[in-house]
Amino acid sequence: MPDKSPPTVKLASYNIRKAIGTDRVRNPLRILKVLQEVDADIVALQEADRRFGVRSSVLPAVLIEHHTDYVPVPLDVQHDSMGWHGNAILARKGIAVTQHDIIHIPCLEPRGVVTATLETAAGPLTVFGMHLDLSGLWRVRQARTIAALAEAARLERATVMMGDLNEWRGQAGCFREFGRHFTILDPGPSFHSRRPVARLDRIMHCERLRLKGCGVHASALAATASDHLPVWAEFAAA
Repeated sequence: MPDKSPPTVKLASYNIRKAIGTDRVRNPLRILKVLQEVDADIVALQEADRRFGVRSSVLPAVLIEHHTDYVPVPLDVQHDSMGWHGNAILARKGIAVTQHDIIHIPCLEPRGVVTATLETAAGPLTVFGMHLDLSGLWRVRQARTIAALAEAARLERATVMMGDLNEWRGQAGCFREFGRHFTILDPGPSFHSRRPVARLDRIMHCERLRLKGCGVHASALAATASDHLPVWAEFAAA
């Protein structure tokens, strides 16, 4: 009999630490191999660009093209940079990007948010990718700004927020802002990759999506490629 299950979309968030592994070696190809293991349709990356100088991408375009099934969402910020303050979005080849933008947020240190609307098998989807501040006060301010934009987006289409929230507490802080209209998933501990104890990397979704499963990708390669492990979630339309 034909499979009548609804189409799904798999998303992932991954702080790649500028492609520097726990062995202190910068190895972009190793990061790309981990992404192939995760096999998500859409990926939000953090620390995807060098921090100083020209802030070029740590994942060369030629490697992405020849070693993955992904295409970076164009952000039109800098010629050599893939992201915005290190945040970037990758989409599987064949997924159309209908909108993309960068968002300025309140910050103590350079921070930004990237967003894109994509046509997925589960329907139109708006994604926000982020890496929040180390300061709790600034995290709350940033979360309030992002949540307001995401709340407006969810009125139009399915919406997901994901990234490294830098929030060690389970209920307080930025979670109060995000939790007003979004379900905050707990895929599991993702930091430090060698011995994960902290749930810093999160995925949050609106009521237009139904969760099929989520987790942390804890392969042997991922444990070495970065100090964070990738987190993932799979959804169907609600």
